[in-house]
Amino acid sequence: MHSRDLFDLTGRVAIITGGGRGLGREIALGYAEMGADVVLCSRRVENCHQVAEEVRALGRRALPVACDVANPDDVRRVVDETLNTFGKIDILVNNSGTSWGAPALEMPLEAWHKVMETNVTGTFLMSQAVARHMIERGEGGRIINIASVAGLVGSPPEVLDAVGYSASKGAVVNLTRDLAVKWARYNILVNAIAPGFFPTKMSKVVIERNGEEILRGTPLKRFGREGELKGVAIFLASAASSYITGQILAVDGGASAQ
Repeated sequence: MHSRDLFDLTGRVAIITGGGRGLGREIALGYAEMGADVVLCSRRVENCHQVAEEVRALGRRALPVACDVANPDDVRRVVDETLNTFGKIDILVNNSGTSWGAPALEMPLEAWHKVMETNVTGTFLMSQAVARHMIERGEGGRIINIASVAGLVGSPPEVLDAVGYSASKGAVVNLTRDLAVKWARYNILVNAIAPGFFPTKMSKVVIERNGEEILRGTPLKRFGREGELKGVAIFLASAASSYITGQILAVDGGASAQ
């Protein structure tokens, strides 16, 4: 296989949760550029419709679907609509996520549950539903979870004071590793991307408040830029990573290397 062909996604079908904005949009457009058709799901489906138009402008098919990933009925509907439209699922990117900023001593229980339900339960439910199809189909597949460097190390409150978010992303890290071991026999490769600080709607307030402190702990001395997750997501979805599973790839400007 030619080196360029290792990254080709022509004919693949990918579901991207939280695909209507930010990192999900970037990954969706990256997959479309490499030839994949994409399903974009989010609670705010209007954002997914906008990204779907961008995907179609690249010559690929797109299906926007409303979905709360913590709702099993919504998850089943996304999988069913994907199969009805495209006939298969090759790639799942679990990108939907939420956060809640509060000191650990003041974190409201209802906020803790909300973060855990979306970030952990939602990731598990989507993975479970898609893996069932992949196993039945018998051709394997790729599951890519969006974790965070906050799930790899503790965060000083001056950098990130969101204990529920950090705990949930730590759970995603080990969920990734455990599912990789359990589903390797079906040739389902499960990996995670752990982004550092990228300017998105979710991280905007944290960067505005604590940007200088964040950069002091980032060897490259800058935040992530648009496009810098796209290549990693393509790599983990493509033949170029066919012997990689259970790994957490940090894209953080070196922050987790210290």
